[in-house]
Amino acid sequence: MRKPIIAMTMGDPAGIGPEICVLTALSPRVTDKVNTFIIGDANRLEEASKILAGVGKFTNKPTIRSITSAEEAKFEAGVIEVLDLGNVPADLPWGQLSATAGQCAYDYIEKAVSLAMDHTIDALCTAPLNKEAWKMAGIKFPGHTEALAALSGSPGSAMMLVNKSLRVVHVTTHVSLEQAIKLVTRERVLERIRLTAESLARFGIRNPRIAVAGLNPHAGEGGLFGDEEQKEIIPAVQAAQSEGISASGPWPPDSIYARAANGEFDAVIAMYHDQGHIAIKMLGFDTGINVTLGLPILRTSVDHGTAFDIAGKGIAREQSMIESVLVAADFLLGSNRQELR
Repeated sequence: MRKPIIAMTMGDPAGIGPEICVLTALSPRVTDKVNTFIIGDANRLEEASKILAGVGKFTNKPTIRSITSAEEAKFEAGVIEVLDLGNVPADLPWGQLSATAGQCAYDYIEKAVSLAMDHTIDALCTAPLNKEAWKMAGIKFPGHTEALAALSGSPGSAMMLVNKSLRVVHVTTHVSLEQAIKLVTRERVLERIRLTAESLARFGIRNPRIAVAGLNPHAGEGGLFGDEEQKEIIPAVQAAQSEGISASGPWPPDSIYARAANGEFDAVIAMYHDQGHIAIKMLGFDTGINVTLGLPILRTSVDHGTAFDIAGKGIAREQSMIESVLVAADFLLGSNRQELR
């Protein structure tokens, strides 16, 4: 069986993306399982490589090889191949917000989706972008998930966060809390339950046990603290059950994540961004990764930001990027493990 080909997008060039891409491309855990190349800017990656060598991250600095198409990649040991878009100005500072960097990050995503849709690559793994930089650049999407769905022509998608003991799928993500509450509807919750059940089955988890979190404290306490559970969430759970899906809830948000992490459930449906993200990150900041569900392509990502405060210093940790690539690899290689890395 040939090794899968996974492209890593470099993310915001002012952030830690270039550094963690270099370190991930060299990791034996990655190179033993898949072939990788980076979609980004060769000069920026060369600069990142020098920074990392300067702080002792590796003894022999790798060769950065620029390629103009994925077909040119040779996947040689000690060589990091870059599908070079050449879009990063030489004087772009590390750790600073800019429209230029935001546009660069979007360009990498656009190219990666094109390659994935053409089946030139088997999956893409994305380094972090900065949403404010995207806005400055005039990019209409609030984040990766929304852009990937639009670029791949997907009618619906969702974010699943994964770490060693927990999977969380969000009903809403990059919207205000006020808007998130309005978006908790029967139709939207049911769609997320269905998507989670279908996707986990693809990961080898048959008849997954899906816990649905409530929106309000104590899942509304029978309407005492809000009626969204009774009006929207309970009907969605009942509809899913009628379709043969092992869904239950709504469960109190302050306890359901711990129960799932202890093995009682295979995934939790979170009602809004922070409800799910806090649970994942408390269990391990470096181990959480993002899998986008509902796309015609396979995409995983780190579950952290651009970390402008440490960018360009050679101290960024690559563990989440490595795990992102390995989760994609396991899926592509047909792993049926119940526990994703």
